[in-house]
Amino acid sequence: MKIFKYYIETTDETTISLPKGARILTAQVHPVSNGIYIWALVDPDEEEIEDRTIQIYGTGHSIPEHYYPDQLIYINTVQLHLGQLVFHIFEYKDHP
Repeated sequence: MKIFKYYIETTDETTISLPKGARILTAQVHPVSNGIYIWALVDPDEEEIEDRTIQIYGTGHSIPEHYYPDQLIYINTVQLHLGQLVFHIFEYKDHP
């Protein structure tokens, strides 16, 4: 197992491709690029890739009411531009 970082777009919803079974650990702003990254525990030998949906909500922004409570898995809150922009990052999982 290894920990890798993955850049995510600062949009309402984005998809990242991770090795199957990857465990998302956190999301943070990288100090050099000032971009948002996700760190995940992955098996680097895993050849199967799965797409994971990441959703970003700003403070005070609406979250769709039709989601079941367990569909949004909280990852972390990040701040950009010295705290002028605050984003709450979730992984979206389809409800079974």
